[in-house]
Amino acid sequence: MFSKQILLVAIGVLAMTLGGCASYRPAPAAFNEAINKPYMLDAGDRIRLTVFEQEGITNTYSVDQAGYISVPLIGSVPARGKTIQQIEADVAAKLRKGYLRDPDVAVEIDRYRPIFVMGEVGAAGQYSYVPGMTAQKAIAAAGGFTPRAQQNDVDITRQFNGESLTGRVTISDQVLPGDTVYVRERFF
Repeated sequence: MFSKQILLVAIGVLAMTLGGCASYRPAPAAFNEAINKPYMLDAGDRIRLTVFEQEGITNTYSVDQAGYISVPLIGSVPARGKTIQQIEADVAAKLRKGYLRDPDVAVEIDRYRPIFVMGEVGAAGQYSYVPGMTAQKAIAAAGGFTPRAQQNDVDITRQFNGESLTGRVTISDQVLPGDTVYVRERFF
């Protein structure tokens, strides 16, 4: 009777251990591809558009919720999912159509869209992205780990090719603008 109870307890512990492993989600292969690709603009980004000798057009523009920037003379320009080089070419092409003979256009990112840090951190919330930011730096910006936090790895949710991907990464992995970093609670 006693050995049967021990066996049942052992099976229960094994089931709980394996159940915890079932929720482990390593980062998909496409997840890390986003880090090595050119930066794609999205809602919340702000760019600095410079048109040589055109002070009325040269300004900072925010990518709106629909994914457009609104530029004087030429109107709305689609920006979501485009690189800054593509925006330069699009704006120059629109300006050539009846406004400027040979526009010299330059675009740079003025402010990246924010990241979000949740879970077992001092102050969960929205934070400014800085190029080269790692999950550890994002957690530091959010007030650091709580005493109950799992400190070896985190879950990051990222948009990639119109799809939302979540993967478990080490805290030394890079985050990208728009990422959500989730710090889990440790088991003991």
